[in-house]
Amino acid sequence: MLDQIKKGLVVSCQALEDEPLYGSEIMKRMADAAKRGGAVGIRANGVEDIKAIKEYVKLPIIGIVKKEYEGSDVYITPTLNEVEALVNLGVDIIALDATNRLRPNGIDLAAFFKEIKTKFPHQKWMADCATLEECRFAEELGFDCVGTTMHGYTEETRGKKLYDNDFEFLKQVIKTVSIPVIAEGNIVTPNMAAKALKIGAHAVVVGGAITRPQQITERFVSEMKF
Repeated sequence: MLDQIKKGLVVSCQALEDEPLYGSEIMKRMADAAKRGGAVGIRANGVEDIKAIKEYVKLPIIGIVKKEYEGSDVYITPTLNEVEALVNLGVDIIALDATNRLRPNGIDLAAFFKEIKTKFPHQKWMADCATLEECRFAEELGFDCVGTTMHGYTEETRGKKLYDNDFEFLKQVIKTVSIPVIAEGNIVTPNMAAKALKIGAHAVVVGGAITRPQQITERFVSEMKF
């Protein structure tokens, strides 16, 4: 699957319950639009959306399940239950939070990943990371690729963005790990996506800038206030 998405655009087709485009019927059509536009893969959330997309669009899928548990800040594929659901769907890559935060029931990443990698030895895994140290550790654990997904979204990196300081964080990750690096998070223009590839990203994931018209509209409105 990683070879199939190399140097290409993966479109994240997600909508939460409080968003106008929520629903698997809409998301599968969003994925179809992305494919027609040239996307080489889809990142999708939740069993119903992924099932609908897989039946409708023949592209590799990076699957996640977002679920919040009391006592943990980890919400991207946080427990074995979510992993098993994704394995049963047959997604090409399962992405999960690979930050240093504890998962539900106080489980750390090393113990969790050892469990799922042992149980599903043929599954491919993507580490959604926030810091350079987390990317390095994910590679040591045996993840197949790392993503910059969580950079700017954890307490340690709050407020930071992937494109700050001339994409400095992405450059550091690429220099530090030898596994493929997926650029994801706050990439809002085609120029930024192209720049990420030129720097050395294996592929680029873009979500809200393509699939969330509410956020796109808000950016326009904000810039027009002067």
